[in-house]
Amino acid sequence: MSRVLATTPALGRTPLPTGLDPARLPRHVAVIMDGNGRWASRRNLPRVMGHREGVEALKRTLRLCSDWGIGSLTAYAFSTENWNRPGEEVSFLMTLFERVLARELQALEQEQVRIRFLGDLSPLPNGLQQLIADATARTAANTGIHFNVCTNYGSRAELVLAAQRLAERAAAGQLAPAEITEELFAAELHTAGEPDPDLLIRTSGERRISNFLLWQLAYAELHITDVLWPDFDEQAMLTALLDYQRRERRFGGVDPLA
Repeated sequence: MSRVLATTPALGRTPLPTGLDPARLPRHVAVIMDGNGRWASRRNLPRVMGHREGVEALKRTLRLCSDWGIGSLTAYAFSTENWNRPGEEVSFLMTLFERVLARELQALEQEQVRIRFLGDLSPLPNGLQQLIADATARTAANTGIHFNVCTNYGSRAELVLAAQRLAERAAAGQLAPAEITEELFAAELHTAGEPDPDLLIRTSGERRISNFLLWQLAYAELHITDVLWPDFDEQAMLTALLDYQRRERRFGGVDPLA
């Protein structure tokens, strides 16, 4: 596929493809990375191999978002419901998180990626919690793409926690219930400080939100693809962004030209 450059890219960067309008890219992309197990099953491989390939797909997606000027990427890595999977698969995923984070942290620093982990991190293994704290601190001042990894995350739990925090402030006399606004509520969410996602990508053809960013996705455009997550590549990302740029985003209003 031929490409044109809005600016000259740094060595090794992926230039913006022809046909994408750099002025109409989403500021924030969220992804539900579905299909790792099916990818492995179709190849008669253990499910864990699908998760390993899924990590590579996430790295590709982060690189593309960074290279193409998308400011934030939020990935649904491990939900609160994922603890119900077989114990050996959960153990593998925890170990995989640790290994990948330890291996990739230096590269994330060099690329100026700011990484945060969103969710209830307290049930995670102690070693992983320490790596997460270290990665968050070491990249906090980075000026590149914001990379949010939802880990042991459930949106209903996030909303309840936000409500509890505001209720505590109200009970302490620090805040009147009538003073609670959408802005105050959003400031109590894990994603505080991030713009809401403009685009949600879900792979493997599933058509559910699956307890992911229920508040934040209120006006997101949804792109559903049959591509399994480990196969999600530059072409799949381009297809999602072209789909997004064809949408007319009215946020509840009307098209003045209609």
